[in-house]
Amino acid sequence: MTRIIGGLVGSRKLASPAKSTRPTSDRIRESIFSSLESKDALQKASVLDLYAGTGALGLEALSRGATSALLVESNKQAAAVCIQNSRLIQDALLEEDHEVVAKVQIQPVQKFLENNSQVFDLVFIDPPYEIQNQEVEKNLESLRGQLSKNALVLVERSTRAEALETAGYELLETKNFGDTAVYWLRAN
Repeated sequence: MTRIIGGLVGSRKLASPAKSTRPTSDRIRESIFSSLESKDALQKASVLDLYAGTGALGLEALSRGATSALLVESNKQAAAVCIQNSRLIQDALLEEDHEVVAKVQIQPVQKFLENNSQVFDLVFIDPPYEIQNQEVEKNLESLRGQLSKNALVLVERSTRAEALETAGYELLETKNFGDTAVYWLRAN
C-alpha cells in the first residue's frame, strides 16, 4: 500500500497500478522528506516528479508545503493512477484550505524535458531500475536550464548499478537504503 506519509494529508492512501511501477518505500520517502523539511526546501516549492509511477513523491511534497507538482509518466496505466491520486490529494488539501496545483503529463521524460519551459525548485527522478544511467544522465543534462537557483534534484538508482555521472551538478550526498541509492544534486 502506497500512502502519503506526512504533512496536511498524511496517511492518505494512494492508488497503485497492478504492476509496472516500483514505488519508493515509506522508509525512504520519510528520510527524504525529513531532510527536505530540515533544508526548508518544500515550502512554496514548484516540484517536478519524473517517472512518476503513482505520483507519491510529488504528491508528498504537496502535502508538506509545495504549491505545485508536475508528474511526468509515459506508461498510460501509471499515468491514469497519477491522475487519480492527484485529484485525491488536491481535493484533500482543498478541504484543509490549502490550494495546490497538481498536473500529470503523459509522455516520455526526455521528450517532456526537451519541450518544457517551466522552472522547478525540486525535482525527483525515480526511473525504473532497468533504465540505463545514460538515459538518466541525458535527463539531467536537459533539466539544467529548467531549475531555479539552489534547486535540488534527487535521483533514485539501484545500488547495484554503476555510479551515476553527475556532470554539471554538485553531488551534495548519496544515501543508500538497502538496494536503493538516492543522489542529492544541485546544478552548478
